[in-house]
Amino acid sequence: MTVISLRLCIVQPAIGNISETFLQAQADILPCETVVVHGKTPQIEGQKVLSESFPARAGRKLWRTLCGLPWQWDRQHAYATAFRHHRADVVLAQYGPTGTRVVDACRQTGIPLVVQFHGYDASVHEVIEREREGYHKIFRHAAAVVAVSRHMRDRLAGLGANPDTLYWNPYGVNVELFRGAAPAGNPPVFLAVGRLVPKKAPLRTIEAFANGTTDCPEAQLRIIGDGPLMDESRELASRLGVADRVVFLGAQPHDVVQQEMQRARAFVQHSVTADDGNCEGTPNSVLEASASGLPVIATRHAGIPDVIVEEETGLLVDEKDVDGMAEHMRRICEQPALAGELGQSGRQRIRDHFTMEAGIDRLWQILNGAATGQLPRPEAIAPEPIEPTPA
Repeated sequence: MTVISLRLCIVQPAIGNISETFLQAQADILPCETVVVHGKTPQIEGQKVLSESFPARAGRKLWRTLCGLPWQWDRQHAYATAFRHHRADVVLAQYGPTGTRVVDACRQTGIPLVVQFHGYDASVHEVIEREREGYHKIFRHAAAVVAVSRHMRDRLAGLGANPDTLYWNPYGVNVELFRGAAPAGNPPVFLAVGRLVPKKAPLRTIEAFANGTTDCPEAQLRIIGDGPLMDESRELASRLGVADRVVFLGAQPHDVVQQEMQRARAFVQHSVTADDGNCEGTPNSVLEASASGLPVIATRHAGIPDVIVEEETGLLVDEKDVDGMAEHMRRICEQPALAGELGQSGRQRIRDHFTMEAGIDRLWQILNGAATGQLPRPEAIAPEPIEPTPA
């Protein structure tokens, strides 16, 4: 892409998180001058925006006291200073709570704000309650709000977001990196990728595997990821008698994930809404698996049905339907040709609608529109025609 003179400040909680590589991809690929502000205390490239010298801190405290300002003023001042110093034309806040921290600085500086929600920030009950006032301020003052699934878009609309400036823009995947799976010729290996946390429901995936592969003793479930449910997952595999067929690989870099996807017959993920309300956005691993050419066996959860077309690119079940997932695993064990057909259709669907280039281009249209006061209509840039998410 040709770099455009527009200057963008991206504000995000941290940098370098392996599970959030899509944030780095956006910063790297967006066709404009970009600076990333990160951390609870605003920093750029590891350096705090405001001086931490004693005279500087004392001066800010004195000013707050004289003016009767709250302690949060320092943070707002830091963001405003960063935005002014880098002459930002538009600010992109990653995650809703980040948006609540920068909305006042954007109002103060007159710089348009775009807030991108990703998952927990639009679903966890405690987060929504804690940020409710800040979210309402975002909905009133941000130029645009971006959701990564239709389900999330509808949730944000229910919280008060303006439909005219509320965009559905899922993540995209690099289809040149994720490719090459040949599920019809691969052994019956099922691959799961993701943190072992309640919303990923690894215990239900393991149970479905155990129940669905009783007549396929050569089948294997390989799990990439780590998390608080690791020990419980190992214990369940042992208790169900499949410990020798469930391989826990732990967290792995992307090149290992790519290799594992090329060797598998299907990708499996039993995502559910956790007790605290936490749910997915559009799982990147589902996009990567489908781009690789794997059929996806998953749940009708959050953004998954946006990507996976039932019986065309994958097989879906309701949340917590372990028996249904087990039956789909049995089918894939018995019908490798079906796996090949679903996987081929899935890769084509990703190429048509969910590439990284397309996702970043849609985000760029939103950012550029916010900066110039010429926002496109949400339906004009959606990956597919916008329809209400089924209840």
